[in-house]
Amino acid sequence: MKLADVSIKRPVFATMMVSALVVLGLFSFSKLGVDQFPNVDFPFVVVSTTLKGASPEEIETAVTKPIEESINTISGIEDLQSTSFEGLSQVMVSFDLDKQSDVAAQEVRDAVNRIMRDFPLGTDPPVVQKFDPGAAPVMSIAVSGDLPLRDITEITKKKIKEPLETLKGVGKITMVGGREREIHIVVNPLKLGAYQLSIDKVKESIQQQNIEIPGGRVDRGREEWTLRTMGRIETPKDFGNIIIANKNGVPVRIRDVGHIEDTEEEPRTLARLNGQPTVSLIVQKQSGMNTVETIVRVKEELEILKKNLPPQVTAEVVRDQSEFILASVRTVEEHLILGALLASLAVLVFIGNWRSTVIASLAIPTSIISTFILMDLAHFTLNTMTLLALALAVGVVIDDAIVVLENITRHVEEEGISPMEAAFSGTKEIGLAVMATTLSLVIIFLPLAYMQGIVGRFLKSYGLTVAFAIMVSLFVAFTLTPMLCSRFLKHERKPNLLQEKVDQLNNILRNLYGRLVVWALSHRWVIVGTAVLTIFSTVLWIQLVGKDFIPPDDTGEFQVRIKAPEGTSLDMTNTILTQLETEIRRLPAVERIMTSIGEGDGSNVNDGLIYVGLKNYSKRKVTQFQIMAMARKALTKYTGLRTSVSKIDLIGGSNFPSYDFNYVLSGPDLQDLRIYSSKIVEELKKVKGLVDVDTNVTYAKPELKVKIDRNRAQDLGVKVEDIANSLRTMVGGEEDITKYKEGDTLYQVRLRVDKNYRNHPEAISALFLPSSKAGLVRLDNVASLVKELGPSQINRLNRQRQITIFANFDGASMGSTIEKTEKIAKDLKLPAEYKGSLLAEGREFGRMIQGFLIAFLLSLIFMYMVLASQFDSFLHPITILLSLPLSIPFALFSLWVTHQNLTIFSIMGIFMLFGIVKKNAILQVDYTNTLRKKGLNRYDAILEANKTRFRPIVMTTTVLVAAMIPVMLGRGPGSASRATMAVVIVGGQTMCLLITLLLTPVAYSLFDDLNEWIKGWKKAS
Repeated sequence: MKLADVSIKRPVFATMMVSALVVLGLFSFSKLGVDQFPNVDFPFVVVSTTLKGASPEEIETAVTKPIEESINTISGIEDLQSTSFEGLSQVMVSFDLDKQSDVAAQEVRDAVNRIMRDFPLGTDPPVVQKFDPGAAPVMSIAVSGDLPLRDITEITKKKIKEPLETLKGVGKITMVGGREREIHIVVNPLKLGAYQLSIDKVKESIQQQNIEIPGGRVDRGREEWTLRTMGRIETPKDFGNIIIANKNGVPVRIRDVGHIEDTEEEPRTLARLNGQPTVSLIVQKQSGMNTVETIVRVKEELEILKKNLPPQVTAEVVRDQSEFILASVRTVEEHLILGALLASLAVLVFIGNWRSTVIASLAIPTSIISTFILMDLAHFTLNTMTLLALALAVGVVIDDAIVVLENITRHVEEEGISPMEAAFSGTKEIGLAVMATTLSLVIIFLPLAYMQGIVGRFLKSYGLTVAFAIMVSLFVAFTLTPMLCSRFLKHERKPNLLQEKVDQLNNILRNLYGRLVVWALSHRWVIVGTAVLTIFSTVLWIQLVGKDFIPPDDTGEFQVRIKAPEGTSLDMTNTILTQLETEIRRLPAVERIMTSIGEGDGSNVNDGLIYVGLKNYSKRKVTQFQIMAMARKALTKYTGLRTSVSKIDLIGGSNFPSYDFNYVLSGPDLQDLRIYSSKIVEELKKVKGLVDVDTNVTYAKPELKVKIDRNRAQDLGVKVEDIANSLRTMVGGEEDITKYKEGDTLYQVRLRVDKNYRNHPEAISALFLPSSKAGLVRLDNVASLVKELGPSQINRLNRQRQITIFANFDGASMGSTIEKTEKIAKDLKLPAEYKGSLLAEGREFGRMIQGFLIAFLLSLIFMYMVLASQFDSFLHPITILLSLPLSIPFALFSLWVTHQNLTIFSIMGIFMLFGIVKKNAILQVDYTNTLRKKGLNRYDAILEANKTRFRPIVMTTTVLVAAMIPVMLGRGPGSASRATMAVVIVGGQTMCLLITLLLTPVAYSLFDDLNEWIKGWKKAS
């Protein structure tokens, strides 16, 4: 132990080394960003294509399927999902995680560009972008006031939205509920008919007479002028002066057949805060940018922008993700401090000396602070995963220091040598064992850091942070701890009262444990049988414990999604939501309610969303999940609505609604999929603990289809293209005809017929169409209008139609839900071409379990290698590793007793449990070998070694448990994730301690007997 020797001989040098780490750690901590999740880059690409007015079936056939076919030629695709809405196609391509996201996006872009010319006329160019979970919406701002909504929209756009979009970290701001200014040219179809003018003639005239084109340059030798044709309409009313045609020498102007409206866009979205109409701004951060920094920057700029707003307009932050993140960080900081104090107190209880307690306790702050250096170099942030790692590390980083300190203290107390000599001899004696325990503990977490799949990407920062902290603690244990022991420990000839009591307690426990070891060695097969039964009980506990992906956290907010019957108007949906708001406002602890209609891509006027913000956790007596259950109960009476009450997805945002469980049925026929999915939904609704069970498809969307009599149209000289384009303009109000310029802003100009002539099928049938033979022809002369029902959206998975069945959990677990759903699907005996599969968290749950099993196997192999190298034996590592299976049933039992599920975080706790249990066995076996080398027989060596190592083992166990108690019992933001991990460590370690302390000496003796038998057999042969 040359490092320890140098540190003891040169205390100033040792102090400066550790001080340098602490100073650099504090500097690195100030640079660490704060975020909800680690920055993870996934190769997911989304292609969005718009064809205004097209039905979902037309979008699927003409846009979605060609895109899928072209993209499918790219290598490395894992899933190809698509949704065809009215007027919108969204194709999401999920690649293997090994593929670089930039390369994937470029390949998709190239594939889409190859088929753009095949899209129907009027299709907007597809938008190809990476789908980044880290670029999700992070906050929302509500702007309201005592002004017309159009004016508030104008103010919001120019004085808030546009300035905020220029800030660093802000990727996109979506405006919901606004009413942007538009110029409407409203014509009377009867007057057009009287003048024998078609709507196409009006459109053509507007486009030709509102234009500004540069005319080149006028060169005058010494100077040049730019020639510009000022052909733009200067005021909205001037559109009425545009001449459409000349009839009998008299010009026909737009004002002769209609009128001009300086108005606002047709409402298709709505937003309301606490009952007051508002314009909502949804802020999305840029990929890779820090959430908290971005939100802070937006808030600071918003305060400045507020000063420039009219006095009657207010801007208020409604949802702010940074509040939960910062509160979670503060909670972990409290847990770190409390855990460190409790760990130090545990050291005092077993050492009984304040000097020793201070020496050991210094390992916690120095190791944790120094870890920040490596976190900064690895470009980590303070997020859910790294904070979990730090909370866990508090009870681990002190272990090496305790083991070194206890061994030095024992040399001082038992041998009566000076602290200086004890520091040299004690550190040297225990050094290899400490290195073995530390390295084998690091080996456990490195496979976690390099697990495959999405879970592996998130676990990387967790595994490496724990490994960083453990390696730093080893350095501290070999530098600062022995140096302080050599200088500050004292051999007390007459111990004080606390020391006497502690020594008495240690002697009682030591002797009691010694007697138990004696009994165990004389009843070895009883211990072996008990251990085997304990291991086999794992099968029972794994059945009893629920399995889930992640535990739900109380974030203080949730959302209510409603879907009114298809065909419901915006006004009717608004009336329904107003009533629902009243219901939700009656719930306890509700602080604010934000309502929106039509929020998110593909949403329609019958899609409503109610955001519910709750009072601070400390100011309410009920949890978020209890309030959510109350909300579900209050909404049950609205049988005509499809409702769900769910947590807010912190990754996907509003465009990717979050449900706890997603199951996909795919196959060729949509009607059959409807039947099969309905049967599964019906059965799942009977399952206790499942709520909001529904599908993502509605088949009751009313449509008015124009059935063309082609023969009649041919006879009358009417083209199908003219029918479609004319109706699109007259009824839909065609966009992009021209723009009206005022100042530096362009406003949409929309042309359509008067409302009275487009709001009834009979009125639409009487609209005039251009004819090459008759001038104008009524629509009902060449076509009929038929009322039908169709799907509101069509979903596809891997180029087959699919229906997603989703549900939320209210007591159910992921594992049991998957099992029951697959059984229901199996009982349906689906045809071979129809199949069910898991999506989202359900699929990742299976991959997570598989990934953890592989990580555990790798950890086991590497641990064996490290231990075999340490002990120069093939059998001793097996003796040590036998204790690992014993920890699993106790961990599962702890979860069952506390009504917790087996989740990603509890599995992470089990990995830590492996490290601690194995660490104890290393100390036992290492000292047994040391004593045998000194000449003791096996029995005496086993007995003496286990009694000697009993105190450091119990100390490190108690310290770890003490450090985890604040995490286990803690409440507040993010506590659920940390608590489930702490329960596993505290319960598992406490309950399996005794049997592992007895099994290790018994296993040591049995394997030694086996070794002797093998040697004897070899000699005999």
